Amino acid sequence: MSEQPSFPIPENARADETTGRYIITFREDAVTEGLDILSDRAGIRGLANAADFPESALDLSQLEATEGAVFPTLGVAVVSLEEGALSNIMTSAAEDSAILAIEPERIFYAIDDGLSAEYLEGYRDAVNHLYKKGTNPEAAGFDPQKCFADDIASTWGLKATKAIDSQLTGKGMKVAVLDTGMDLLHPDFAGRSIVSQSFVPGEEVQDGHSHGTHCIGTACGFKDINGRRYGIAYESTIYVGKVLSNAGSGSSGWILAGMEWAIANGCQVISMSLGNTDPKPSPAYETVGRRALQNRCLIVAAAGNHRKTAAPGTVGQPANSPSIMAVAALDSCLQVADFSCKSGGYPGAKVDIAAPGVKVYSSVPMNKGRYAAFNGTSMATPHIAGLAALYAQSTGKRGSQLWQLLTSHAMALPLPNNRVGSGLLQAP
Repeated sequence: MSEQPSFPIPENARADETTGRYIITFREDAVTEGLDILSDRAGIRGLANAADFPESALDLSQLEATEGAVFPTLGVAVVSLEEGALSNIMTSAAEDSAILAIEPERIFYAIDDGLSAEYLEGYRDAVNHLYKKGTNPEAAGFDPQKCFADDIASTWGLKATKAIDSQLTGKGMKVAVLDTGMDLLHPDFAGRSIVSQSFVPGEEVQDGHSHGTHCIGTACGFKDINGRRYGIAYESTIYVGKVLSNAGSGSSGWILAGMEWAIANGCQVISMSLGNTDPKPSPAYETVGRRALQNRCLIVAAAGNHRKTAAPGTVGQPANSPSIMAVAALDSCLQVADFSCKSGGYPGAKVDIAAPGVKVYSSVPMNKGRYAAFNGTSMATPHIAGLAALYAQSTGKRGSQLWQLLTSHAMALPLPNNRVGSGLLQAP
């Protein structure tokens, strides 16, 4: 095992990086009426419809070949619009219109992060201090039991969340991880129930990046070749939705297609360790998050790793949507990672909960070394997804009720709420 380099959002990526297409969000139960408006006002007809494909798995090449696509479960469409057509549609987005909102289709990235030298030095000093003062907790100023470490039995994250002590397995639950795909030949997942689909045109589900396989390992994996446990919901059905390319980026159209597929197939939890640095919530993702909850599905997403690198350092899209649970990253001494974004100024754009996200050991593709330790809110998010599956299994709670259950079972931390939300989630 080696600690691999991370895959941060590129420095030249902009919060307003777009594809040239637009996302049209329809009002509740108004998809048909909204499509009529697109036809009458913009001449857009014959959009590819996710409902016409087996298991709602839209062939994303259709998005390129036609004027766009519609996702009826989500109540959104992604379309190409000329300037004149856009103006015509904009005039239709009134209070009594079937069209709720129009926004540019944006680019998203796998959220991962290397630790800054400043953070590593501080982490080293804290560990050294703990070692010297461990026999005198009062002199140390904190409880040494609050620091955790990987050992032969499990990763530190499974200890901190108490997942290692839980008797629950996620059996019967469907967990969707929308990311860069998965190494479907990874021996740690032999015999598992896996449903996979690529929404990246021209690329197979097979993970050529590592990010997706790592996130799936934490949420749904089990043990490594030496018996160390690193995964949480190890008997769940894994829904692998490849929505980011092997280069680690993807458009909203790909991501929305994956969300449509996961919800239509009855996934109780969707994990999305992806985002951008835009601090303003997206009307489309907020609407989709709300409709997912109505469909008994909880979406959890990475808060973002640009706390110190991109102003204002607050939660980015899609996690800043009030109906999507935003996850912050903690280190093994339960301190918030310096890269982990804080709550934003927009209503509802806040950190909701926290989980282990520093030096997280999990699976990666076999040709990338089989295992690696990564850092980021991306690594914290699948901890929450796996634990959510355990709570869904044990209580039968879904959607909004599951959300409330998770936040009520988080362990409060002596840290600002705008950095860690309700605190560190504990396993049932």
